[in-house]
Amino acid sequence: MAKTVVRTRKKRVSRSFPASSFDEPLAFAKEMLAFGSGQQVRRLTFFNHIGKSPDSGTSRQLITNSNKYGLTEGSYKADFLKLTDTGAKAANGDAPLREQAKARIALSIESVPLFKTLYDQIVGNKLPAKAALIDAAVTAGASKEDAEEAVDTLIVNLRGAGLLQTLSGAERVVTIDHLLDSLPAGAAISDVTRTTKAPSAAASSEPISASELSKTCFYITPIGSQDSEQRNHSDLFLANIVEPALGPFSLQVVRADQIDKPGVITKQIIDYLINSKLVIVDLSFHNPNVFYELAIRHMLKKPVVQIIRRAEDIPFDLVSMRTIVIDTANIYTLVPKLETYKSEIANQVRRALENPDIADNPISVYYPNLKVEL
Repeated sequence: MAKTVVRTRKKRVSRSFPASSFDEPLAFAKEMLAFGSGQQVRRLTFFNHIGKSPDSGTSRQLITNSNKYGLTEGSYKADFLKLTDTGAKAANGDAPLREQAKARIALSIESVPLFKTLYDQIVGNKLPAKAALIDAAVTAGASKEDAEEAVDTLIVNLRGAGLLQTLSGAERVVTIDHLLDSLPAGAAISDVTRTTKAPSAAASSEPISASELSKTCFYITPIGSQDSEQRNHSDLFLANIVEPALGPFSLQVVRADQIDKPGVITKQIIDYLINSKLVIVDLSFHNPNVFYELAIRHMLKKPVVQIIRRAEDIPFDLVSMRTIVIDTANIYTLVPKLETYKSEIANQVRRALENPDIADNPISVYYPNLKVEL
């Protein structure tokens, strides 16, 4: 006799985070603020005003998500809906920018324990690979089923809040204080992505500690003004080639614009040139400031790794030194070779750090006994 197999559907565990990014519930809250001027609104009347069915699955989910983010009070069965105090600040486009930003961060990131935990782990760094964030989400308590959705939602919320910014050619998670300090008067929060520079411990006028310098690679490169070819070039190389290549060596990469104004030689820049564990120099564009800084490093006979884009010739005085040539002619030839370029740089870094007292440059070749006393 055949057996009848009854399969029971596994009940889905409720998410530990809202089922949408913050932008949709925020738009909902803005409509409530405009309709009710901050007062509670009758749910049926309000949904009739915005042309949506109050009892549809989409509308119910919208109210639920809005509640989970702390924007509104009142369930999808309630007679009345009301904005929370923080929700009203987040939705009020006429409020001071800093108040809006604080409210949106408080609701979209800090009010969701999983998002707050992940943000605290990655703040101040480049945005990690998605797979790494998913693992972190699972460790923080998200189910394996929901972890990827949680990470996607977090990334969208960070971008919307202004905490995920494209700086030095990479997506970086900035501190709340950094965002608030960088908000220009009259600008929309979503516009604050390209006008600030990456946060750096080197940005102050305090002396740089020997411990910090021993973990630093100073990146000498043509920087140029914002959106110039030189800046775009430097950002591309820094984020996609130089920093990834140095990952295994636990070295923090510092570029001059993270210290002071591009093109200005300051005491801190000289400190980095003299005392950093490693220097990587980009000879592209034959920039005079680059050669000036490289000469200081050569005089000290300390480790240097040279790179250059294929469009330029290696200067005659440096042609005898090992230089990694990177072909940037077009994206179709550059992207497939990124891993190769990173490996080439890592190989040269490894050799340089294994023998830091045998730096190969014209000074060390022709004046092997020359010593610089500081």
